[in-house]
Amino acid sequence: MDGQTEKRSALVVAMLSSFFAPFMASSINVALPSIADEFEMDAVLLTWVATSYLLSAAVFMVPFGKLADIHGRKRIFILGMWVFGIASVLCAIAPSSWILIGARIIQGFGSAMVFGTSIALLTSVYPPQERGKVLGLAVAVTYVGLSVGPSFGGFLTGFLGWRSLFMFVLPFAAAVIIVASRRLKGEWADAKGETFDLGGSVIYALSLTGVILGFSFLPDLLGVTISLAGVAGMGVFVYWESRFQNPVLDMALFRRNKAFAFSNMAALINYSATFAVTFLMSLYLQYVKELTPEEAGLILVAQPIVMAAFSPLAGRLSDIVEPQIISSIGMAISAGGLVLLSFMAEETSLWVIIASLAVLGFGFALFSSPNMNAIMSSVEKKSYGVASSTVGTMRLVGQVLSLGIATLFISLYIGSTDLTHELAPEFLKSLGLSFTLFAAMCFVGVFASLARGKVRKDTPIGHR
Repeated sequence: MDGQTEKRSALVVAMLSSFFAPFMASSINVALPSIADEFEMDAVLLTWVATSYLLSAAVFMVPFGKLADIHGRKRIFILGMWVFGIASVLCAIAPSSWILIGARIIQGFGSAMVFGTSIALLTSVYPPQERGKVLGLAVAVTYVGLSVGPSFGGFLTGFLGWRSLFMFVLPFAAAVIIVASRRLKGEWADAKGETFDLGGSVIYALSLTGVILGFSFLPDLLGVTISLAGVAGMGVFVYWESRFQNPVLDMALFRRNKAFAFSNMAALINYSATFAVTFLMSLYLQYVKELTPEEAGLILVAQPIVMAAFSPLAGRLSDIVEPQIISSIGMAISAGGLVLLSFMAEETSLWVIIASLAVLGFGFALFSSPNMNAIMSSVEKKSYGVASSTVGTMRLVGQVLSLGIATLFISLYIGSTDLTHELAPEFLKSLGLSFTLFAAMCFVGVFASLARGKVRKDTPIGHR
């Protein structure tokens, strides 16, 4: 097989896998009220339908990224697709809320294998001067999935029920498995022969679980205790990794690689500040505005459509212009969009909502693919899997923290009661506080993005 064919196959695999996961995430947000009605779930428990998946994926992504570098990125990727597909079937037939959440945990496990390796596969095949373009395409397809999710997901939920969402992704999973198995001939195990750091992986998984799980129980004392235990565990993990010859996560990447460290910090801040927007706005549109799932989906599509339209342009620009410039502008625009959303009220015009979501989408488009290009261009070839899984972990941890912040404010104003239109004033208070905090986080994120410095040099960074 010639190099161009393998390049195209890797791009197809990355684009397909980049479509259905965000489709699932955004369509589930629209379906949450339907799931809550069927299983009689309160507002706080309902967030775990989304959080359980994200927590599982975040905990396992870095270990699987390292395993992929050692044993082969294609092998781990395909296995992950199988797990994701089987878990989707389990979600579709779940008879109770707890079984659904358990199946979502398994789905996250498979997702960690897929998305800890998909960007690494793409980076392994394409040279540095072409990465921004293809990463921009992969990010654009991600936003196509986000765009289709609210509208088509709302249609499926309204006419076929929320369970149909999980069955919809199965053909995409099957197509990815077939193309990856038949068309990708390499394994790309650039760290082959290294010892896998099992002890560090266990410490990492337990510590990250503690941080995220504890955060979801705030402001209760139990939540504070679990979070502090998780933070302490992270300190143990850093110490362990500094003494292990082949660590699961090389701390030197953060200590000595300024571009890698601050690009990941910027990603963490950006996802922490933006992911819960769809979740909160879905509840706002259906409970405050009293729209149907289909109508809410059509409104929410404004943000990802703008993301999909501008991400390829941003990716191509990052092959020419310093990624820190484009990403920092994007982060600032995202902050502006969040400020607009913080003023949402019951009488706010739908056109104002659409315009605010579009501004946020434009900012995120300018930030995401250039930031990813900066991260993947700042490491050596043998660390592509770890770099890919690290930024994936930043994304997932940020998403969980974002949902955690939203859940915290909802629980403060509403508590563990069913969300109804009568509680709209209390919900709007939690909405405003959430978006105000998110805007402040993005403002801080601008400085983290600028602090990374330049990543474009005369020679490819990955080979220095």
